[in-house]
Amino acid sequence: MTFRQARYDEPLIWEIREPAGTDPVELEGVPAGLRRKAPLAWPELSELELARHFTRLSQMNFGIETAFYPLGSCTMKYNPRVAELLARRDALLGAHPAQPEETVQGLLELLYELEGALGKITGLPHVSLQIAAGAHGEFIALLMTRAYFEERGETERTEVLLPDTAHGTNPASASMAGFTPRELATDRGLIRARALREELGPRTAAFMLTNPNTAGLFEEEILEIADEVHQAGAILYYDGANLNGILGKTHPGKMGFDVAHLNLHKTFGTPHGGGGPGDGALCAGERLAPYLPVPRIKREGDRFRWDYDFPRSIGKVKTAFGNVGLLVRAYVFLLAHGESGLTAVTERAVLNANYLARRLGELLPRPFSPLVKHEFLLSGAPLKERGVRTLDLAKRLLDEGVHAPTVYFPALVEEALMVEPPETESKRELDLFFEAFRRSVQDTPENLHAAPQNLSVGRVDEVKAARELLLSWKDLRRRSSPAPEG
Repeated sequence: MTFRQARYDEPLIWEIREPAGTDPVELEGVPAGLRRKAPLAWPELSELELARHFTRLSQMNFGIETAFYPLGSCTMKYNPRVAELLARRDALLGAHPAQPEETVQGLLELLYELEGALGKITGLPHVSLQIAAGAHGEFIALLMTRAYFEERGETERTEVLLPDTAHGTNPASASMAGFTPRELATDRGLIRARALREELGPRTAAFMLTNPNTAGLFEEEILEIADEVHQAGAILYYDGANLNGILGKTHPGKMGFDVAHLNLHKTFGTPHGGGGPGDGALCAGERLAPYLPVPRIKREGDRFRWDYDFPRSIGKVKTAFGNVGLLVRAYVFLLAHGESGLTAVTERAVLNANYLARRLGELLPRPFSPLVKHEFLLSGAPLKERGVRTLDLAKRLLDEGVHAPTVYFPALVEEALMVEPPETESKRELDLFFEAFRRSVQDTPENLHAAPQNLSVGRVDEVKAARELLLSWKDLRRRSSPAPEG
């Protein structure tokens, strides 16, 4: 069995039937100025035609219910349906951010308990749930860092250090927060405390680190790294994108981090992809806790309320409080697993990563340690001898009905592929992915260059696609229709 799916090239609904010009419906009591003057230009399809059209469109989609998403550092795990059902209850869907606190006590209690659970999981007890997602969390944490040093009069701290394994959002967030990012070279994918010491100084505001990092490696010298950063008077920031590799085994607080963002839409099962939605949390220790965004949730007896009384806070960072629908999903995920279950999540994710890494390592070289945490790197450099690039391999995998891994990141690996098989994937699925990967690697250069061939859209000119966006069926129709003569 393979992942390969049926191929459809479904036409636009207007191409199935031309608009028939449905006459306006006469409605009593509608003012004349609000009534449609011209017929409604919708195509008239039978119920069967309509049902088949949208069914075929749904079969052209790729989703977590169809196959494995091996996107490294994205943790594309299955979202339990119980979380979906509870997040879609009428009581939640009907809630409004502006309602009085007295009418949403149950929801405030849920969010308060979620804060407590995330504080325990990270070892950083002060939590804000207003963070939109990962990059937003980085930016807010660095604004808090800037406020911390401004209050101390240490305005010379203008630099943020980060390793060459860092997510691309790290230097971007540092720049947006008014800092100058500086990249540090790693040694076999790891930061060495002695080398870091030479880079730290009175201008250093923070060191941003992901642990496990994007090579799937746990930073062996993390305690020494934390000591060096703190002796230099700087803040140690935890990028929580890879938290799935350490749940229940250790946490950022135990490693010495001062502040951490969490991607709730990764580690805690809430859905993401296709542009959204995402959600996050920001967890802080004592040094940065006073600067967390407001409002915070305060408990007074058996009542809960918004608390704005934090004079050193950087202020509000969102119009409304967090992405509550995803916060509910994350809370359900935590309740369903319990503390011991979270440890099992990491154990299964690490097992999956090492199993698949060993198998795929038979096909392409692995640049780093044979033992990894939740994800691993491959190099597609040998493919260049056949005139093939990693991009060609990624496109060929789409013809197998699976999503491609993250490619060309991190940049320290030539023709990189970053693969992450989360705990929700079974051994059977991983074996199917290996076979799809093997067929793709061993295919002819001609087929690899032509891929994808089994999708409704073929190889896209990526430069042109970024500059000339097709955002709707109207754009596509204009592009495909010849220009009128004359």
